[in-house]
Amino acid sequence: MSIVIVTGSAGLIGAETVRHFINEGHTVAGIDNDMRAYFFGAEASTRWAAEQLMKEFNKYRHHAADIRDYAEVEKVFKEYAGAIVLVIHTAAQPSHDWAAREPLTDFGVNAIGTLNLLELTRLYAPEIPFIFTSTNKVYGDTPNYLPLVEQDTRWEVEPGHPYAEHGIDETMSIDQCKHSIFGASKVAADVMVQEYGRYFGMKTAVFRGGCLTGPGHSGAELHGFLSYLMKCAITGKEYRIFGYKGKQVRDNIHSKDLVNCFAHFARNPRSGEVYNMGGSRHSNCSMAEAITMCEEIVGKKMNYGYVETNRIGDHIWWISDVRRFQSHYPEWKYEYDIHAILKEIYHGFEGRI
Repeated sequence: MSIVIVTGSAGLIGAETVRHFINEGHTVAGIDNDMRAYFFGAEASTRWAAEQLMKEFNKYRHHAADIRDYAEVEKVFKEYAGAIVLVIHTAAQPSHDWAAREPLTDFGVNAIGTLNLLELTRLYAPEIPFIFTSTNKVYGDTPNYLPLVEQDTRWEVEPGHPYAEHGIDETMSIDQCKHSIFGASKVAADVMVQEYGRYFGMKTAVFRGGCLTGPGHSGAELHGFLSYLMKCAITGKEYRIFGYKGKQVRDNIHSKDLVNCFAHFARNPRSGEVYNMGGSRHSNCSMAEAITMCEEIVGKKMNYGYVETNRIGDHIWWISDVRRFQSHYPEWKYEYDIHAILKEIYHGFEGRI
């Protein structure tokens, strides 16, 4: 029996990861205590996804451990010692707005939880790949100081700039900028994952995600851009745009495309790697453009309002340059673009709201 440990296993990326690796023939030990409901309220609970996984797969083993609790997580590693072939860490406090409310909780989940998992992997399965879902927020607000040009429906980088054609690569500095509390806790985790790769020689990879999305998202106002947007489009609930004239740009990657990246890395792992990973120029939109697309899919006008003040640390323009990952894993390809993603999210809500 081969065991893949997946943290945040009932979340968007975690549940997609569970399905992928069970379908590859592995048994998955999922760690998820539904902290998302604590962060964002009952409507954002992932309990439904955990129950669905337990019902769908007899090779799924659910553990409601808190990753901040070293002793509890160690029980999982001890139970499967000798059979663990991969650890994929997707659990997180994911909102920069929420992090400022409880910095200790945010740092505990994002930084201490990650360190716990790294150390337990080093002790119980040091030769296996360890994959971590980081965030583009480790770059703080540095992208906002790029030469940006306002267009009719979006902001864009000035033509001729090195990032204009392919997006932002991994050489952008993470220093001398405002990260948000969330961004800072993810920096700590991000650097620690790199260090366990470089110092201990472990096979670690950091995936700095743009907007990760898909029909399995339990979207809420503070996290889950496209999912929450589509939910508002369907229900008529007011969606609030925060600053930048609604022209802020996000690249969006479907959870299946991201998990496929994980699978490529797991088959041929490297040590201490860092990859920017998002929709790139293949799949991106501004908030205004996303609203128009949602209205077209749902068939009615959205109810939305505008708040002049932007969120602290929010990016005006972000598009990931994914060429580093593609150079290492040239067989990897996108399956979804922004239009396909939104249509699938729309159909995913059928029967749920």
